[in-house]
Amino acid sequence: MGNRAKRRTGKILVVAGICAAVAVGGIGVATAPSWLDRAPESEAGSPQRSEVGLASAVVKAVELGITPLDGAREVNPAVGPTVKAVNGTLKDVVLAPADGGTAVKGSVSADGSTWSTLEPLKFNTKYSYSFTVVDGAGRETKKTQSFTTVSTPNEADASVYPLDGSVMGSGQPIEINFSEPVLNKAAMEKTVKISVSSKQKVAWRWYSDQKVRIRPEKFWASGTKVTVDLPLFGKEFGNGMIGNSNVKVSFTTGPQRVAVVDDLTKTMKVYFDGVLVRTAPVTLGSPDWLSPTGYAVIMEQQRYSKFNAGSIGLKPGDKGYYPPLTVEHANRLTNSGVYVHQALPSAYGAVGVANVSHGCVGLLPADAAWFFNNMKTGDLVQVLNTGAPAVEPLEGFGDWNIPWASYAHR
Repeated sequence: MGNRAKRRTGKILVVAGICAAVAVGGIGVATAPSWLDRAPESEAGSPQRSEVGLASAVVKAVELGITPLDGAREVNPAVGPTVKAVNGTLKDVVLAPADGGTAVKGSVSADGSTWSTLEPLKFNTKYSYSFTVVDGAGRETKKTQSFTTVSTPNEADASVYPLDGSVMGSGQPIEINFSEPVLNKAAMEKTVKISVSSKQKVAWRWYSDQKVRIRPEKFWASGTKVTVDLPLFGKEFGNGMIGNSNVKVSFTTGPQRVAVVDDLTKTMKVYFDGVLVRTAPVTLGSPDWLSPTGYAVIMEQQRYSKFNAGSIGLKPGDKGYYPPLTVEHANRLTNSGVYVHQALPSAYGAVGVANVSHGCVGLLPADAAWFFNNMKTGDLVQVLNTGAPAVEPLEGFGDWNIPWASYAHR
């Protein structure tokens, strides 16, 4: 037992002596294994490995995130393409129309891992991506892929009335017509921005999936500037339809001009900002052609307008038929042909006395000329006491005949 203990102690001392020698540089090199005689090879010049070895550390595999996917179709051109490399960097990124053309501008993140577009793409265009991925060892891999943006049949847009830069009467509602049905109306209402200098709140009334009108509770205040901003590019209308442009329209309103026509007195009283500025006698629709009541908005003005009885369903031989004629100082109130205009000479004697028209408001020449020159498109005409129903909203702009409490509608 004593001899074994001594031998074991001797071995420990020998090992300790070797370690001490290595520590001070004595025999460490002389006893080094053969695999240390050559330098570790660079992984940059070798295939990527997945297991750690004695030569060098493993470079992590690069993971790519590319939007859109290779071969994607009907890609929304507003959704900017991106390339992101995890465990690597990008260089020489080119995104351009496959058929040739200017490359899309883009930017690379500070760490070189992400490339993003700086401008929107075109509709109905095939794009090609090409880029180089560099891993942690400096090895480069080139990649290419392609995608196609939304085709022409899936484009959508919108138009706004009043037109940009116009000056309108205070009764003019905003009308937006969408080229394709809007399925999520609430989302569209949030997308479109309405700016009103008078701070009047507005409500939306959808007459269909493609037509909406917008108005305040009361007529626009005098001198109001209204801006309608529709950032529709890339927005989804529904059914795969994508907005292809942004639309922005601004208009201003003049004084609140309202002409009140009363069948009981056969007169028209015109008010500018609540102040009576003119009173004139009128003739209205005969018993067979009652003038519609309520508010109507002047839709257009024509110094001379051609009237044709066929446009209201009359033909020769019918009661009330008249041959084609031209009237002066015509101010359209409805699509069906109700106007404020200069009465025909044969009706002058009835003005202020009896109703002889086919629903129009007839004025004597001097009053008709004054009305035409002082009232503007978008101004209001209110007709009272004829016994006829109010102007339907889509017969013109009869929106003011809908109570405010029930105006908003989807």
